[in-house]
This record gives sequence, C-alpha cells and structure tokens, in this order.
Amino acid sequence: MSHNISRRDFNKLLLTGAAGASFGLLGVPGRAFGASKRVVVIGGGFGGAAAAKYLRKLDPSISVTLVEPKSIFYTCPFSNWVLGGIKTMNDLAQNYTVLKNKYQVNVIADTAVAVDAYRSTVRLAGGTTLGYDRLIVAPGIDFKYEAVPGLTESISNTKIPHAYQAGPQTILLQKQLLAMRNGGRVIICPPTNPYRCPPGPYERASMIAHYLKEKKPLSKILILDPKDKFSKQALFKQGWDRLYPGMIEWRAALTGGKVVKVDAASMTVTTEFGVEKGDVLNIIPPQKTGKIAFEAGLADASGWCPINPVSFESTIHPGVHVIGDASIAGAMPKSGFAASSQGKVAAAAIVRLLQGKVPASPSLVNTCYSLIGPNYAISVAGVYKLTADGIVEIPGSGGLTPLNADKDQLSEEASFTVGWYNNLVHDTWD
Repeated sequence: MSHNISRRDFNKLLLTGAAGASFGLLGVPGRAFGASKRVVVIGGGFGGAAAAKYLRKLDPSISVTLVEPKSIFYTCPFSNWVLGGIKTMNDLAQNYTVLKNKYQVNVIADTAVAVDAYRSTVRLAGGTTLGYDRLIVAPGIDFKYEAVPGLTESISNTKIPHAYQAGPQTILLQKQLLAMRNGGRVIICPPTNPYRCPPGPYERASMIAHYLKEKKPLSKILILDPKDKFSKQALFKQGWDRLYPGMIEWRAALTGGKVVKVDAASMTVTTEFGVEKGDVLNIIPPQKTGKIAFEAGLADASGWCPINPVSFESTIHPGVHVIGDASIAGAMPKSGFAASSQGKVAAAAIVRLLQGKVPASPSLVNTCYSLIGPNYAISVAGVYKLTADGIVEIPGSGGLTPLNADKDQLSEEASFTVGWYNNLVHDTWD
C-alpha cells in the first residue's frame, strides 16, 4: 500500500476489502505441515471471528474451534445509532452460521472458564476440556466498577448503564431516553484512557442529541470527562455547534469533568467542582482486559495483555495469542476494525508457526467512522508498521476528516460509514 494514498482512495480501498493485503495475508501457503494442528479461539467478536475464519481460509487442514457463549453477537459499532433512533438492535445482530457451514469452524456455545497454558488446555463452563496447539484469546473488555465510588455491576445493569457492550444495556439506555421528560438532562461520563473505541462516548452524545432534537428539544446533554482532550475533538465540537447548538456541554478534567462519586438513588454525579443531577446517567467505567485473559495470567500490571506485535503471541505465555481490545498493540486504538485486522495477522502467523516458519512482519490498518448526524460523519484512519518501539503509526498515512469539510463531503462520509460497517461485518462473519 502506498503511504501517500489519497483519503478518497483510502476509503475506497477499505470498502472494497482490498486492504486485506495489508494484514500480512499475502504469500502464506494454503497448506501447513505437521501432525498436530488444533487451534482454539476464545471469543466470537470482531477479532475472534476473523481469526477463526482466516485460519480456515489460509489452511483448511487446521482444526479450528471457536468458543462463544452467545449465539447472536451484537456489534458495538452502530450501537450508538440505536440510541439515536437510526438503527435497531436487529441491525447489529451477527451469527456464526457461515463460519460453521462454509468454513467448518467448530463453534461451541459455551464459556471458557480456565486456561492451562502449561498443559495447553481450555476448560469450559459445561465441563468440556479442549486441547490446543495454539490458542487465540479475544475476550474483549471488562470494567473497573470499583474505580467509580457508588457504582457497581448490579447498578450498571439495572439503573445506570454503561452500554459499552452492545446488548441488554443498550436497550436499557434506549428505554431510559424514551421515558425521559422533554427538558431532561442526560449526563455522559467517559472513562479514562485506554478504553474501547476512543470516539465512542462522543458519537453517543451526538446520536442522543439527534434523538432529543427531534423528540425532546428542550433537553440537554452534559459530558463529564476525566480527560482534557479526546479523539476527533475539534471535529466533534464543530459538528455539535452546527447541528445541536447549545444542547451539548463538554467539561474537561481541568474544568470539573472528573467524577469522584455517583449516587444511583438521587441520580447525581459528584465531581471535584460540585454535584450534578441528571434524568439519565450514562457512566462508562474505566476498562481492563476481559475476565478469562485476566484469570489466565495474560495481563500485566496495566490490566492489559502484552504481546509480540509480529504474531500477537503473549509475552507471558508462549503459544497463546491475544488480539483485539485486550491486547497492548502500541499505537493502534482499541476498535472493532483493529481487532478484525489483528485476528487476520494472528491467523497468518499461526499458519506459519505450525509450519515451523517465522511469521512475516505485518502491516496493519485501522479506520473509524463517527456519525454526528444522519448526513454528517467524520472519520480517522491510519496505517501502522512494526519498529523497534513496537507498533507505530506511519506519519501521513490515512488521515482525518478536514475541519473545513463542506456539507457534501460530510454527507459522503456518512455514506462511507455504512459501507465501512457492512464491509467489516461481511469480512468478519460471512
């Protein structure tokens, strides 16, 4: 891929799926050698599903087992659109039928509860023990509820949803918005870095503002942020001024954005500067790697999993590869697109490792679209390479929506967003 590719051509490349060559998939033989070739994949999200699919595409002789408790996976991308009334939960639903029937992935509907990296086994909640030659762990995220005094997992599930794993909490937050009075106040509290989908809380504010503008125009949104800057900040704030003037207030950490306590009974949030009351509270706790990776000892003191960036193999437990949000992947953000690309890199690396070969050094791509209004979207994209410092972004690659973009370009970005999503889910699950 040329590092001087134009932004328009970069978008077209992503939407046609031609970026697959950037994931280290070219030149990998279609057949691996060796008597034992069993790969178990834990987690059926963007990373795990892509890894399972591409392992079978690259080498059909490898036995691939995917362990995922949910028969339907709801994508976090586009879940904010549900809150804006633009999409439904059914639009987010993905299943594993194609992986099973077309690619012959053995999909087990169960939960992995223990990994024995020394015996190379995975134990499932149902009692089954699976042996493997290589293991891929794609557990997504877990939440540090204890980092927000007054917030618990139970409170989050029933009254103050984070809605940062698409599913029941997305529906709960949507119902709360529907029930809120005209003139009510929505308080959104993003987490500290690092976390899944850095622009996510701000796209959420945009989509909620879109719904409120149409249905409850007297309402307001307050964003209390523990950070002093956020992803695509200038573009988001410009979009808010254009589409929702006076509706969204963002407070940085230095101006009272840091939350020190939440009270579910009074629906209040206490900051360093005082108490704020909301009709709907959306508190997104700080995050860490998914539970199974933590319990398997794959995480370091940061709460995330260190990996060899060539193969995404754990630097703690050899033979185990960690991909997606759970991994420490240098400059790459934690996103569905990044997870899918990392799944392909891990798949290609494992094929070579099972052949007794050294994995090829990959290039990686990430792109992220955010909808501010139905016909107003912004995006950021980057190409990444491996250096002595790990995974770094190539300067000048990809790019960001220009701050001076006109109405037609922003509308075009919105159409690209739909194509980006459709291509991503097709490449992962179909």
